[in-house]
Amino acid sequence: MADPERVKGATPLSPHAEGKNSWLVGCDFSSRPTAKKPIVIAIGTLSGGRVQLLKLERLNSLDLFLEWLVLPKAWIGAFDLPFGLPRELVQTLGWPLGWADCLEHYASLSREEIRAKFAAFCNARPVGGKFAHRATDIPAGSSPSMKWVNPPVAYMLHAGVPLLLKAGVNLVGLHPGHQVESSDSKGSGRVAVEGYPGLLAREILHSRSYKSDDKAKQTPE
Repeated sequence: MADPERVKGATPLSPHAEGKNSWLVGCDFSSRPTAKKPIVIAIGTLSGGRVQLLKLERLNSLDLFLEWLVLPKAWIGAFDLPFGLPRELVQTLGWPLGWADCLEHYASLSREEIRAKFAAFCNARPVGGKFAHRATDIPAGSSPSMKWVNPPVAYMLHAGVPLLLKAGVNLVGLHPGHQVESSDSKGSGRVAVEGYPGLLAREILHSRSYKSDDKAKQTPE
Protein backbone atom coordinates (compact mmCIF):
# COMPACT_ATOMS: atom_id res chain seq x y z
CA MET A 1 0.00 0.00 0.00
CA ALA A 2 1.23 3.49 -0.79
CA ASP A 3 2.58 5.76 1.91
CA PRO A 4 -0.61 7.23 3.45
CA GLU A 5 1.07 10.55 4.20
CA ARG A 6 2.42 11.39 0.72
CA VAL A 7 0.62 11.42 -2.60
CA LYS A 8 2.65 11.70 -5.78
CA GLY A 9 1.63 14.75 -7.79
CA ALA A 10 -0.67 16.17 -5.13
CA THR A 11 -0.66 19.85 -4.26
CA PRO A 12 1.55 20.31 -1.16
CA LEU A 13 -0.41 20.93 2.01
CA SER A 14 0.46 23.45 4.68
CA PRO A 15 2.35 22.15 7.74
CA HIS A 16 -0.85 22.63 9.74
CA ALA A 17 -2.90 20.57 7.29
CA GLU A 18 -0.31 17.81 7.19
CA GLY A 19 0.01 17.76 10.93
CA LYS A 20 -3.26 17.96 12.81
CA ASN A 21 -6.08 18.16 10.28
CA SER A 22 -8.11 15.02 9.75
CA TRP A 23 -8.46 13.29 6.46
CA LEU A 24 -11.94 13.44 4.96
CA VAL A 25 -12.79 9.98 3.67
CA GLY A 26 -15.45 8.46 1.45
CA CYS A 27 -15.67 4.68 1.16
CA ASP A 28 -17.34 2.75 -1.67
CA PHE A 29 -17.62 -0.62 0.06
CA SER A 30 -17.86 -4.15 -1.30
CA SER A 31 -18.66 -7.17 0.87
CA ARG A 32 -16.58 -9.38 -1.45
CA PRO A 33 -13.84 -7.16 -2.84
CA THR A 34 -11.73 -8.31 -5.77
CA ALA A 35 -9.21 -6.71 -8.10
CA LYS A 36 -12.06 -6.00 -10.53
CA LYS A 37 -14.42 -4.68 -7.85
CA PRO A 38 -12.28 -3.37 -4.99
CA ILE A 39 -13.23 -1.35 -1.96
CA VAL A 40 -12.44 2.22 -3.03
CA ILE A 41 -11.47 4.85 -0.47
CA ALA A 42 -11.33 8.50 -1.49
CA ILE A 43 -9.02 10.51 0.76
CA GLY A 44 -9.09 14.29 0.96
CA THR A 45 -8.52 17.25 3.24
CA LEU A 46 -10.34 20.49 3.90
CA SER A 47 -8.40 23.30 2.24
CA GLY A 48 -9.63 26.87 1.89
CA GLY A 49 -13.24 25.87 2.43
CA ARG A 50 -13.03 23.14 -0.21
CA VAL A 51 -12.36 19.42 -0.06
CA GLN A 52 -9.12 18.64 -1.87
CA LEU A 53 -8.96 15.08 -3.16
CA LEU A 54 -5.54 13.62 -2.43
CA LYS A 55 -5.79 10.03 -3.58
CA LEU A 56 -7.89 6.94 -4.16
CA GLU A 57 -7.03 3.69 -2.40
CA ARG A 58 -8.22 0.47 -4.06
CA LEU A 59 -8.33 -2.48 -1.67
CA ASN A 60 -9.05 -5.89 -3.14
CA SER A 61 -9.57 -7.79 0.12
CA LEU A 62 -11.22 -7.31 3.50
CA ASP A 63 -7.84 -7.89 5.16
CA LEU A 64 -6.41 -4.87 3.32
CA PHE A 65 -9.48 -2.87 4.34
CA LEU A 66 -8.78 -3.67 8.00
CA GLU A 67 -5.12 -2.71 7.54
CA TRP A 68 -6.25 0.65 6.19
CA LEU A 69 -8.70 1.21 9.05
CA VAL A 70 -5.97 0.89 11.69
CA LEU A 71 -3.55 3.34 10.06
CA PRO A 72 -2.39 5.87 12.72
CA LYS A 73 -4.13 8.85 11.14
CA ALA A 74 -7.14 10.91 12.18
CA TRP A 75 -10.07 10.87 9.74
CA ILE A 76 -13.78 11.44 9.42
CA GLY A 77 -15.31 9.00 6.96
CA ALA A 78 -18.62 8.34 5.22
CA PHE A 79 -19.10 4.63 4.45
CA ASP A 80 -21.78 3.46 2.02
CA LEU A 81 -22.95 0.50 4.08
CA PRO A 82 -25.59 0.27 6.81
CA PHE A 83 -24.52 0.21 10.43
CA GLY A 84 -27.66 -1.47 11.79
CA LEU A 85 -30.81 -3.49 11.13
CA PRO A 86 -34.51 -2.51 11.29
CA ARG A 87 -35.92 -2.76 14.81
CA GLU A 88 -39.04 -4.53 13.49
CA LEU A 89 -36.87 -7.26 11.97
CA VAL A 90 -34.75 -7.67 15.09
CA GLN A 91 -37.82 -7.89 17.34
CA THR A 92 -39.55 -10.41 15.08
CA LEU A 93 -36.47 -12.66 14.96
CA GLY A 94 -36.01 -12.42 18.72
CA TRP A 95 -32.47 -11.10 18.43
CA PRO A 96 -30.88 -8.85 21.10
CA LEU A 97 -32.24 -5.30 20.94
CA GLY A 98 -29.02 -3.64 22.13
CA TRP A 99 -26.95 -2.53 19.12
CA ALA A 100 -23.65 -4.09 20.22
CA ASP A 101 -25.22 -7.40 21.26
CA CYS A 102 -27.30 -7.54 18.09
CA LEU A 103 -24.28 -6.93 15.85
CA GLU A 104 -22.27 -9.56 17.74
CA HIS A 105 -25.03 -12.08 17.11
CA TYR A 106 -25.37 -11.01 13.47
CA ALA A 107 -21.63 -11.38 12.86
CA SER A 108 -21.78 -14.95 14.22
CA LEU A 109 -24.16 -16.03 11.45
CA SER A 110 -23.15 -17.20 7.99
CA ARG A 111 -24.46 -15.49 4.88
CA GLU A 112 -26.58 -18.56 4.16
CA GLU A 113 -28.18 -18.33 7.61
CA ILE A 114 -28.83 -14.63 7.16
CA ARG A 115 -30.45 -15.15 3.78
CA ALA A 116 -32.67 -17.97 5.09
CA LYS A 117 -33.88 -15.96 8.08
CA PHE A 118 -34.49 -12.79 6.07
CA ALA A 119 -36.24 -14.69 3.26
CA ALA A 120 -38.54 -16.38 5.77
CA PHE A 121 -39.33 -12.99 7.30
CA CYS A 122 -40.21 -11.55 3.87
CA ASN A 123 -42.23 -14.57 2.78
CA ALA A 124 -44.51 -14.16 5.79
CA ARG A 125 -45.37 -10.56 4.85
CA PRO A 126 -47.78 -9.12 2.27
CA VAL A 127 -46.78 -7.95 -1.20
CA GLY A 128 -45.58 -4.36 -1.09
CA GLY A 129 -44.33 -4.66 2.47
CA LYS A 130 -41.89 -7.54 2.33
CA PHE A 131 -38.93 -5.70 3.84
CA ALA A 132 -38.68 -3.95 7.19
CA HIS A 133 -37.14 -0.47 7.16
CA ARG A 134 -35.15 1.63 9.58
CA ALA A 135 -36.58 5.06 10.37
CA THR A 136 -33.85 6.69 8.25
CA ASP A 137 -34.16 4.46 5.15
CA ILE A 138 -37.08 6.20 3.47
CA PRO A 139 -35.92 9.83 4.07
CA ALA A 140 -32.47 8.86 2.74
CA GLY A 141 -33.92 6.93 -0.18
CA SER A 142 -31.71 4.00 0.76
CA SER A 143 -32.30 0.29 0.35
CA PRO A 144 -33.54 -1.50 3.49
CA SER A 145 -30.51 -2.72 5.41
CA MET A 146 -31.91 -6.28 5.49
CA LYS A 147 -31.82 -6.58 1.67
CA TRP A 148 -29.50 -9.37 0.54
CA VAL A 149 -29.63 -8.75 -3.24
CA ASN A 150 -29.53 -5.74 -5.58
CA PRO A 151 -27.79 -4.32 -3.59
CA PRO A 152 -26.68 -6.86 -0.95
CA VAL A 153 -26.47 -4.31 1.85
CA ALA A 154 -27.21 -6.95 4.50
CA TYR A 155 -23.97 -8.69 3.53
CA MET A 156 -22.15 -5.35 3.44
CA LEU A 157 -23.20 -4.73 7.05
CA HIS A 158 -22.16 -8.30 7.93
CA ALA A 159 -18.70 -7.87 6.37
CA GLY A 160 -17.95 -4.23 7.14
CA VAL A 161 -19.20 -3.26 10.58
CA PRO A 162 -17.33 -6.02 12.48
CA LEU A 163 -14.10 -4.74 10.91
CA LEU A 164 -14.89 -1.15 11.91
CA LEU A 165 -15.43 -2.42 15.47
CA LYS A 166 -12.28 -4.56 15.41
CA ALA A 167 -10.27 -1.52 14.31
CA GLY A 168 -11.67 0.54 17.20
CA VAL A 169 -13.33 3.10 14.94
CA ASN A 170 -15.79 5.58 16.49
CA LEU A 171 -19.24 4.86 15.04
CA VAL A 172 -21.14 8.01 15.94
CA GLY A 173 -23.91 7.35 18.46
CA LEU A 174 -23.26 3.60 18.44
CA HIS A 175 -19.71 2.79 19.52
CA PRO A 176 -17.09 5.15 20.98
CA GLY A 177 -14.00 3.49 19.49
CA HIS A 178 -10.52 4.21 20.79
CA GLN A 179 -7.55 6.42 20.00
CA VAL A 180 -4.50 5.21 18.12
CA GLU A 181 -1.00 6.53 18.52
CA SER A 182 0.09 8.76 15.66
CA SER A 183 3.24 10.51 14.52
CA ASP A 184 1.34 13.77 14.00
CA SER A 185 -0.47 13.98 17.35
CA LYS A 186 -0.77 12.28 20.72
CA GLY A 187 -3.76 10.32 19.45
CA SER A 188 -5.84 10.09 16.31
CA GLY A 189 -9.61 9.87 16.14
CA ARG A 190 -11.20 7.81 13.38
CA VAL A 191 -14.88 8.66 13.04
CA ALA A 192 -17.28 6.77 10.75
CA VAL A 193 -20.82 7.61 9.68
CA GLU A 194 -23.16 6.05 7.14
CA GLY A 195 -22.95 7.85 3.81
CA TYR A 196 -25.44 7.83 0.95
CA PRO A 197 -24.05 9.13 -2.38
CA GLY A 198 -27.52 8.87 -3.90
CA LEU A 199 -28.88 11.38 -1.38
CA LEU A 200 -26.47 14.06 -2.62
CA ALA A 201 -26.88 13.01 -6.25
CA ARG A 202 -30.67 13.39 -6.05
CA GLU A 203 -30.28 16.83 -4.50
CA ILE A 204 -28.45 17.88 -7.66
CA LEU A 205 -30.01 15.65 -10.34
CA HIS A 206 -33.48 15.17 -8.82
CA SER A 207 -35.10 12.08 -10.40
CA ARG A 208 -32.46 11.54 -13.10
CA SER A 209 -30.34 8.42 -12.76
CA TYR A 210 -26.76 9.00 -11.62
CA LYS A 211 -25.28 5.52 -12.10
CA SER A 212 -25.83 2.10 -13.61
CA ASP A 213 -24.15 -1.24 -13.03
CA ASP A 214 -25.13 -2.18 -16.60
CA LYS A 215 -22.17 -1.14 -18.78
CA ALA A 216 -24.48 -0.74 -21.80
CA LYS A 217 -26.32 2.04 -19.94
CA GLN A 218 -23.22 3.88 -18.73
CA THR A 219 -22.51 7.26 -20.37
CA PRO A 220 -19.86 9.95 -19.86
CA GLU A 221 -22.49 12.05 -18.07
